[in-house]
Formats: sequence, structure tokens, C-alpha cells
Amino acid sequence: MNPDSKPIPSEGELFRKILGKEWLKLHPDIQARFAKNPEPDKPLYYTGQLSELSCSRIGKLLGHLTKPMIAGALIPYTDHDFPVDIMVYSKPDCPSIFKQRIYRLHNRPPIQFTSYMQESEKGEVLEYVGMGLGMKLILHVHEGNLYFTSDGYFWDVLGYRIPIPGIFTPGKTYLCHRNDNPEQFNIRIEIKHALFGHTFTQVGVFKEIHPEAAS
Repeated sequence: MNPDSKPIPSEGELFRKILGKEWLKLHPDIQARFAKNPEPDKPLYYTGQLSELSCSRIGKLLGHLTKPMIAGALIPYTDHDFPVDIMVYSKPDCPSIFKQRIYRLHNRPPIQFTSYMQESEKGEVLEYVGMGLGMKLILHVHEGNLYFTSDGYFWDVLGYRIPIPGIFTPGKTYLCHRNDNPEQFNIRIEIKHALFGHTFTQVGVFKEIHPEAAS
């Protein structure tokens, strides 16, 4: 690593800054999980299984329409009980944290999707899903678990964030990271459109694995 390069912040450092005193209400296992820094060339690996992947008819249409731009962000299929691999990594001299997911649906080629998260100049948590498209996230803690809620989608063009009206998006995103034990956590993601209701749902259980086990 370049001795002049800045240390890469973890998601936990960003979340702790954004949550303030709320961070202390998080379950200690979740605090420890997000405190791990994925150094360049030393990613973190997680493996798990989605018990539910579903979308409505509108969700399926949106998934197919957006596939050329943000493939994997909106999966237009329904499936159950299939494996998912996640790699969290960083890049040298880059403040973003990247998350690559590989969904191994039944009877379909694997679907890969990578997003990245970073802090805005205003101290906001932003997640980009591709082609400059992203969403602002609001974090809160409830009963020791971590919740994310989208607070508007945008298109980043030459450094300018152009808001996208909610009606032209998949809907409001809700994510819950719930702790099971020190080695395992479960995730629930729901996207709800103001007019069309539920468009997408993902439910799964994950655990961290060591690099040698992931290779």
C-alpha cells in the first residue's frame, strides 16, 4: 500500500458518524461486523441463502427495462432457497466501499450486481447502483438492529445530483440488518411504490467466511 494513501474507512465508521449516539444502541455483534475494514486486495466475504426473491408484475417490467443500465439491481424473477455470495471491497485511494453480490438462482445463469456506498459532502449516506444512479439512505436503530430507508433517488451527472421523482422509481427501499448471532445475520429488503405497492422483496440469511474458504 502507498504510504501516502489515506486509510480506507469501513461502513461502520460512516454509520457510526451518521448515527451518533444511536450507534451505541446497535447490537454489539452488528457493531463488530461493520467495524471490519475491507483493505485493498483484502476483501470481506459473506455467503448465504435467499429464502425469498420476489417481484410484482410492475417490478418484473421495471427489472427487464432497467437491465441494460443497472443489471442485477432489480431482479425481475421469483425464486426461493438459492445461494448468494457477497464480496465487500475497497480500492486504493478511493473513499467508497463496494459490495458485489452474485445471485445463483435455480436454472438461470448467475446474476452479478455491484453497488458502492460513500458519504456526501453534506454528510449523507449515498448508495450508487450504476450509471450514476443512486439513492440517499436514512439510518436508524430499532431493538438493536440496523434499518436503512431510501430518501429519494437521483442521477449523478458531472458531480450534480439530479433528483428523480418517486413515481419514476421502483419505489421506496426498506432494508433491515438483523443480528442472529456473532457469525450470522439476516437481511430483509422491500421496495414499495407509492402507486403500485410492493414491487420487490428479498429475504436471506448470511455469515462471514474466510478468504481461503471463498476461493
